[in-house]
Amino acid sequence: MRYIPVLVTAFLSAAMVAPACAQELTDAQLLELFNKQRDAFRAARESTTGRTRGLTLITVDDVAVATESPGLSQPDAGEASAGVSATDTGGVTVGALSPLSPAQTGRDQGLGTQETAAPQQVVFGSLAPELQINVHIRFAFDSAALSSDQLPQLEQLCTVMSGSDIELFRIVGHTDASGSFEYNERLSQLRAEEVQRYLVRDCGIAPGRLEAVGLGERFLADEVDPKAAENRRVEFQALS
Repeated sequence: MRYIPVLVTAFLSAAMVAPACAQELTDAQLLELFNKQRDAFRAARESTTGRTRGLTLITVDDVAVATESPGLSQPDAGEASAGVSATDTGGVTVGALSPLSPAQTGRDQGLGTQETAAPQQVVFGSLAPELQINVHIRFAFDSAALSSDQLPQLEQLCTVMSGSDIELFRIVGHTDASGSFEYNERLSQLRAEEVQRYLVRDCGIAPGRLEAVGLGERFLADEVDPKAAENRRVEFQALS
């Protein structure tokens, strides 16, 4: 049985949450987390508030969503990212997921075409710490290129994602609060797309099962220290 360090935060008690730390998770444990995420997204979509235990759907403005599709064809609308049917609940805007059509960028990636929607309002699933799957991938400064020594970070996730019956995964790039807001948004998007391309090109995951978004510094893992290393992460979510 193989293991990979995946950053998962667990509740110590109802009043105190443990800080993010690397844990050794088996394939079965990762799959269980993905299935719990999918169940949470389904329950939140079916609720009238956009919330369920462990998950709140939050509308986020000016977010691009990248998908990859074989050849030059557009992805099916059901495989695209989330639009918004939003209501305001308790001061937090939440809503149900709905399909949207991404705009073609024409950037050929060999096995498919990278398509990125123009920045728009999308729904992000804010998961409770115990449901999150975060991986720290070390990128060079001002770079979105995956180095060979970082690929083992993704190999087990590749195996688990490939073998699951989950239909759509979202890859979310996060940064710390260093640099400008706009810079962090763009960098996190490019890094999420680079992980997405690896999973399609080298891992063999069907392009229609993946989408990539960059949220920059909007959802910090460590709000006390906005520049902390744990804020620089790639999050994996099972949407459906």
